[in-house]
Amino acid sequence: MELTGDRPHGRAFSGRVGWGTRPAVLVVDLVRAYTEPGGPFLLPDPGPAVAATASLVDAARAAGLPVVWTVVRYDRGLADGGLFVRKVPALAAFAEGAGGGWGGLVLTPEPGEPVVAKQYASAFFGTSLAATLHTAGVDTVVIAGVSTSGCIRATATDALGHGFRPQVVRDACADRTPEVHEQNLRDLDAKYADVVGVAEALDRLAAVGPD
Repeated sequence: MELTGDRPHGRAFSGRVGWGTRPAVLVVDLVRAYTEPGGPFLLPDPGPAVAATASLVDAARAAGLPVVWTVVRYDRGLADGGLFVRKVPALAAFAEGAGGGWGGLVLTPEPGEPVVAKQYASAFFGTSLAATLHTAGVDTVVIAGVSTSGCIRATATDALGHGFRPQVVRDACADRTPEVHEQNLRDLDAKYADVVGVAEALDRLAAVGPD
């Protein structure tokens, strides 16, 4: 298999899922724990991703398209966290009654925009997200949020498995190092999603237009 600089996985991984006719913006776990000093999952430079996500949300709203948010929430005793909270103990910051308010969203949903609570990395695992999107007629999910190697990757992979066209917006995601961010974007683009820039995503959302 010949490897190239543009497609390091080789020619076998060269397809595109493309855009459908009814996209939705899906903002994954963009909460204070990742963006504010003292947060248990604080990222080194979340500002650009937050700004890019805000622009996607504004564009979707202007076009009359769905915006869906996710947060991580656990019962007070973490009984619903399973082995995930054992593997990542800092997830206790998202338990009911935990101090710090780290699970609060950085951007503000508008009335009628669903906020899906999840317990694991994927926004689809054990949640109502797929049914919500299918009922809204959505065929494409424009994915933004944190972190690229974790919840973004898991959500994009499961989106494909649920029959949605995942478009991961590279500028609207962030991770703990640029290397981890870029490596996961390359792998996602090769196997499970289309990775696009924020300019392309904004153009696509605007092209749909309000109903």
